[in-house]
Amino acid sequence: MVFKRLLSSLGIGGPAVDTVLDPISVVPGGTLSGQVHLKGGSADFTVEHITLELIARVEAEHEHEESEGAVVFDRFTIGGGFRLTEGEHRTLPFAITLPWETPVTELHGQPLGIVLGVRTELGVAGAPDKGDLDPLTVRPLPAQEAVLEALGQLGFGFRSADLELGHIRGTGQQLPFYQEVELTPPPAFADQANEIEVSFLAGPAGVEVVLEADRRGGLFSEGHDTLGHHTISHSDVPHRGWNAEVDAWIRQLLGHRAGHGSHSHPVPHPGKDDHGGGRRSGPGMGTVVAAGTAGLAVGVAGGLVAAEVVDEAGDFFGSDDEDEAEDDCDDEA
Repeated sequence: MVFKRLLSSLGIGGPAVDTVLDPISVVPGGTLSGQVHLKGGSADFTVEHITLELIARVEAEHEHEESEGAVVFDRFTIGGGFRLTEGEHRTLPFAITLPWETPVTELHGQPLGIVLGVRTELGVAGAPDKGDLDPLTVRPLPAQEAVLEALGQLGFGFRSADLELGHIRGTGQQLPFYQEVELTPPPAFADQANEIEVSFLAGPAGVEVVLEADRRGGLFSEGHDTLGHHTISHSDVPHRGWNAEVDAWIRQLLGHRAGHGSHSHPVPHPGKDDHGGGRRSGPGMGTVVAAGTAGLAVGVAGGLVAAEVVDEAGDFFGSDDEDEAEDDCDDEA
């Protein structure tokens, strides 16, 4: 028994944990459910807590370079305070509510390049903490999908998406980072902008949409950035002509004369901290993203981005300890 306790203090023969997320599509502000499977170790242990952490891979801009790191953006304690006997199997179901500003990772089943994870922390008295890390997939809210689809209908191409450390000024942002979707402009706007970036900040009442244009310089002027800010009520999504409205947003952002009424509130640049259902025709953003990740619509760069996402996601979630823990649970199930 003394030898078993010594081994457990070194993390040998301790309990194993494996979290399985339910295969139900989840949206920002929605419910994420699943089960935590525990397998007792070579001795009895007291489980002090079982905690789920939501983790995102986030970029930070510095003066001369960029860096990446993992950011925990929410925590949920779903159990604890019980004895797990030697070799015992126990399953704990859970249901947690995602933050409204949880980033979107896919559109119509196509990955955007955003990496999110759910890390399970098993706090066990007398043994080191055990952990499990699982990828998290989040689809857009109807308001987010409506705007992205309208941009695709207007001819914008998907370039990339990432998470930036920092805050967008003048918004109700709650998380320490925000999501940017970078788009290439169609020919009608290509002479005014190098790219358009769109960020969504969702909340219980609606979604804030922040557009940023990287404006091209003219013969006697330098390039600069301009921003536009718009608010969409969740209840308004089915009742507005999104192609016409988003077109008006873009034209106002780029200094065109808007041809349609729009609840638009341009804000001066810089707007971000350095710290860091109308009738449709043609392909929407979902189709553009699908083609882009295959390297078809936006050129070879799209295919390279997709390949990098797969490799980096594997590095983010890969762990010998976690694989061994999962195998232990599976072997004895």
